[in-house]
Amino acid sequence: MLKPNESIRLATMRVTDDVKQAEAFFDEALQAGCEGLMAKALDSTYDAGARGYQWIKFKKEYSAALSDTIDLVIVGAFAGRGKRAGTYGALLMAAYDDEGDVFRTTCKLGTGFADEILFALPDKLKRAKRDRKPARVDSKLEPDAWFEPETVLEVRGAEITVSPVHTAAWSAVREGAGLAVRFPRFTGRWRDDKGPEDATTTKELLEMYRLQLKQAKKPRA
Repeated sequence: MLKPNESIRLATMRVTDDVKQAEAFFDEALQAGCEGLMAKALDSTYDAGARGYQWIKFKKEYSAALSDTIDLVIVGAFAGRGKRAGTYGALLMAAYDDEGDVFRTTCKLGTGFADEILFALPDKLKRAKRDRKPARVDSKLEPDAWFEPETVLEVRGAEITVSPVHTAAWSAVREGAGLAVRFPRFTGRWRDDKGPEDATTTKELLEMYRLQLKQAKKPRA
């Protein structure tokens, strides 16, 4: 009914049932300065005031695609199941504690990997694989495989949360708890230009967490 002109620009639309394509489209939207996406079921209709899952606002604060990325180190891996059988289903990621010179866990990363990358992980990481937890790794979790902290990945996350499971910034916010990256996703970038000690530090995660609290307390217009 409408054609684009100087006053009208049609919304960009993608029809897909592929999660990877949807995530890529979401990244494009954020990079273009948009708030996020409106996801709609193809057979849905607009129902004023109705709440449900036919139309969903997918905003960056709900997602693992914030504008800031962090660089985390692989210290372990969990065996894959189902279609991921034979490879790793998730990686145990850590931030660097420069005061203790150790790597403290902050999330399990299993999203954002293309299939070919996923099934290449065991071979790619075999040089760093160890039979037991490396001395410089601080973890309460017991993965199926341990790795010497060598490999750095770029990760996006929705937010930093308090966690009784992960050891990054342990007891800095709450006694007996560390900080975890919520909804982490691999960006596809291997930080070969960085050594493990150049990764995001536990202090930086703590600063990010405190900044989140300040932003949450700001009044909204």
